[in-house]
Amino acid sequence: MAIVIKRVREAPEASDGVRILVDRLWPRGVSKERAELDDWAKDAAPSPGLRTEWHRADADRFDEFAARYRAELDANAAAQALLAVAREHDRVTLVYGARDAVHNHAAVLRDWLGEHGADVER
Repeated sequence: MAIVIKRVREAPEASDGVRILVDRLWPRGVSKERAELDDWAKDAAPSPGLRTEWHRADADRFDEFAARYRAELDANAAAQALLAVAREHDRVTLVYGARDAVHNHAAVLRDWLGEHGADVER
């Protein structure tokens, strides 16, 4: 099993495997057909309060956001469900809408999954 992340605006590829949107809100300007998703794990995304706070914060507070999101993931059944999906498939692509490819919740989620037994690609 391998978990990767990819922006929703990047073209889907056969090599993506199972494509799962991990945003709480649907990305603006992207149709469901164009996204070519297999699932939408919105409950694995940061809580509404944490998401709102992060979008208002400076990028230099990413470590604080990541720590708080990791704490949410530790108690999140949807994150555990993603681990189960990863065990069932050779490749899972976590799809996200953020512009920043480094400082985003999908990267934190990917790393959290890696710390809990999933094979991740960076």
